[in-house]
Amino acid sequence: METNKQQKWPVIRNLFRQIHLWIGVASSLVLFLVCLSGTVYTFKEEIQQLIEPERYLVTVEDGVSKLPVSEVISRVESATGGKVMNVTIPGSVDQVYTMNVRGKDEQGRGTNYPINPYTGEITVEGKAKGDAFFMVMFRLHRWLLLDTNIGRPIVGIATIIFVLLIISGWVIWIPRRIRMWKEGLKVRATNPLRLNLDLHRTLGFYASLVLLVMALTGLYWSFEWYRDGMFKVFNVERPAGGQGGGNQGRQQGAANRNAGEEEVANPMLAYEAYLAEADRELPFQGIYRFNIPASKDKEVSLTKVKTGFFSSPSGDRVILDKESGSVKKVEKFGDQPLNAQIMRSVKAIHTGTIFGGFSKIIYFLACLIATTLPVTGLIIWINKLKFNSAKR
Repeated sequence: METNKQQKWPVIRNLFRQIHLWIGVASSLVLFLVCLSGTVYTFKEEIQQLIEPERYLVTVEDGVSKLPVSEVISRVESATGGKVMNVTIPGSVDQVYTMNVRGKDEQGRGTNYPINPYTGEITVEGKAKGDAFFMVMFRLHRWLLLDTNIGRPIVGIATIIFVLLIISGWVIWIPRRIRMWKEGLKVRATNPLRLNLDLHRTLGFYASLVLLVMALTGLYWSFEWYRDGMFKVFNVERPAGGQGGGNQGRQQGAANRNAGEEEVANPMLAYEAYLAEADRELPFQGIYRFNIPASKDKEVSLTKVKTGFFSSPSGDRVILDKESGSVKKVEKFGDQPLNAQIMRSVKAIHTGTIFGGFSKIIYFLACLIATTLPVTGLIIWINKLKFNSAKR
């Protein structure tokens, strides 16, 4: 019986090798472009801050304190002629506030401005340096720079093929004998062909698990049926307002600012009072984000996200009574069931921000390896064609 298994295994591996070869050749260009753009996009924020620090950082002078948040909002609205819709307050004293401002007749998400919290002034006008380049990388990653109705399914199909490549690659990689496993974990440079083969096989194996996670989560944005299926599999109710509901709070806040102004206004405390109360409930270093409440609102909602090398981008939320500032509800991400945490973190899992800078580095390396796989794979295929041609 053992002999039969040994005889069947080479047949199975050869079948998977052929599948791996031909679907890899067919999808190599698309996968190369998707992986390359994903690699470049990984450290977008860090690169932009490096090339234009004045947009993200401010000089802190001795003895100068930050202005009250309400005063900063008032100055920004006077300078722009619009309405501040939401505010981001970083935990560091030398970082700018970010305020989203919607013009009087403007529709949509509005414009984000970097604001000096000590003066209330806009630090840099216009788009951030690198925005145009990274938008090209984003569109290349998601749609291959094509119309979304064309590019999205192409990338989605290529991603499904990528999943099959990873699985078939595992089957091909598994040695027949356990003692041969060590050889499969080494990169040998005895000759160029050997080096290329090991770079494809061994590095691909090391990165395969992370790449599989990237691919399976990436399909969330490619196909509606896949997205619906994920919510069903994880038994989580899909939020209203699009793919992930990320804009729901912002859209709701905008609606509140434009509706019900004739209703009785509820008095509001200084923002510092709400922030101090939230700090008591969430005593960690982090970034605050909140929508500006409408005059008729009875509550103020603040979201706080931890900062640090290992920090997740998923935030905790504190809901306060607008008039008294008392805490009405605290929603901590860590208290949610695991299935809900996963679905709330799909983007973070896909982009590698799930564990902060630590996981971003791992994802960057894995994505860099993935970018080389179509190249090394094609070289293997070309060399095989040459070898077969020489035999004839």
